[in-house]
Amino acid sequence: MKHPNPEDLNDGVLDHRGDALPYLSKSAKNMKMDKLLETPMPKYSGSTPGSYFWTKILYWICHRISAVQFRKRQISGLEHIPADRGTLCCAWHTNGLLDALEITLNHPKYFVFGARHDLVTRPMLGWWTRKMAVQPVVRKAELLRGGCSEEEANFLNGRSLLTLSSGIAHGFGCVLFPEGTSHNNSHMLRFRTGPVRTILAAGAIASSLGKELPVLVPIGLHFRVREYFRTDVWVEFGTPIQILKSDIPDELIEAVSKGSWSEPPAENVFNLRDRLRLEMEPLTPNVAEWEEYRALHLLGHLSRRIIGNQPKSWKDEVLAAREIRDIIVEPKQSIVNDEPKPEPIDHEILKPAISAANILHQSGLDGRDLDSKGMDLRFANIAHLPLSLIRSTAFLLLLPIFLLSLGPQVALGRILGDSTDEGIDARTSYQFLASMFGSLIIWPIASSIIILIGCLQESNISNLIGFEWTEIFGSGILFNLISIIMVWLLCFPVFWLSGKLGSLAWDDFTYLRNFFRRQKMSKSDRQNLKGLMKILIQEIKKI
Repeated sequence: MKHPNPEDLNDGVLDHRGDALPYLSKSAKNMKMDKLLETPMPKYSGSTPGSYFWTKILYWICHRISAVQFRKRQISGLEHIPADRGTLCCAWHTNGLLDALEITLNHPKYFVFGARHDLVTRPMLGWWTRKMAVQPVVRKAELLRGGCSEEEANFLNGRSLLTLSSGIAHGFGCVLFPEGTSHNNSHMLRFRTGPVRTILAAGAIASSLGKELPVLVPIGLHFRVREYFRTDVWVEFGTPIQILKSDIPDELIEAVSKGSWSEPPAENVFNLRDRLRLEMEPLTPNVAEWEEYRALHLLGHLSRRIIGNQPKSWKDEVLAAREIRDIIVEPKQSIVNDEPKPEPIDHEILKPAISAANILHQSGLDGRDLDSKGMDLRFANIAHLPLSLIRSTAFLLLLPIFLLSLGPQVALGRILGDSTDEGIDARTSYQFLASMFGSLIIWPIASSIIILIGCLQESNISNLIGFEWTEIFGSGILFNLISIIMVWLLCFPVFWLSGKLGSLAWDDFTYLRNFFRRQKMSKSDRQNLKGLMKILIQEIKKI
């Protein structure tokens, strides 16, 4: 892949705290203020803030693509979300557009959206976001780098903040990321105050309208390997933080009731921000480096094997790693937002765990590749073979259809995802967009090509199937046209089926690939791994 090194993305521009500003891609630097100021405003009288028809269409498309893009999706905590008031969801931000997408698709409410300004002005994507009434947000990075004037940024952000707050107050959902940017770290960045100010404004509007005060929902987003196709994801909705009347000053209630803004007391903002961070940190890896987190996952696998309760899902693996982290790391009683990076874990078990996890990681393996006792690498589950053969054979039968309808999308997603200047955290965003817009553009063309081939080879096809395919509904021009249209439309579910089978065939390929990786591990690495496993199991039993 050609992703830039994170260190190369630091161009030396600092914020008022002396921290490096987020790197801006070419798209983020291209600010079109005229279009931004013309962004449609959401409506709160219906069940969706934007266009009802296009919202339904987009949600349906996104659900279909997400089901193919991820191998397994798990959701928990939906029972925590109240139905009688608005919710602002907050999560850490490491997977670009996919972070917001997975929260939105799995939340019971429709959302009012705020997004980086260029998502509203990009070709094609901008059309959809405007139909969804997405509100543009100008980040501090764009302002400090001269993308717009401070007056323009304040006006646009103030309007967007009040618009999102009003949507939340009227009972809709919303998602904002307190870190303000997607990143590659194994811990959360410093929190910005925008989401907290938004929920306080939403509470003020709700109070002025006599509605129930909204809640702030911390969310854990857990991707096995975020940049991989067919990875696993667990969306963990945490316990909501209820906004109280005492959190909202009377001046803010009076101001928002008139459509203006009054800054809430800094103490209220900072207290709620720190409380949110305290609730969110346990829902993230929250370690200094990714190698520590891989070590925790390995320890989680071993600890569960010791008690005979081997993890059966990605969620189980995350919870097992969290249990180990909670045992060997002292819990925090307070949060220091100015020093977000955690200290390295200081526990004697971690060093051999990192060594063992690194041996697995360098071979493309992880804790799932251990045997039931955790002492060595496992062999293979032969029971998978019959099903794998069936669906792989079915995919091969549809391979020409797959190449025609989905081949261009796969190529486009790979090229865009691997060449983006926004870092590896944006890779799956481009793959998702290639899937979505590729389907809307390429599938009608592919269907038309199939119809054209069918018409040119009509006699040969008729001899093969025993009847004239253009006369399924009868003879005559009208019935021929109906037959052609119906076959044209029928191509779309066949395209989807070929894609679904292709994703399952990819699962079978990765399963086989991991088998060969286990067999190819060098004898020295395998012996070192077995020795480390023995030490780790003994140490786990002590703690």
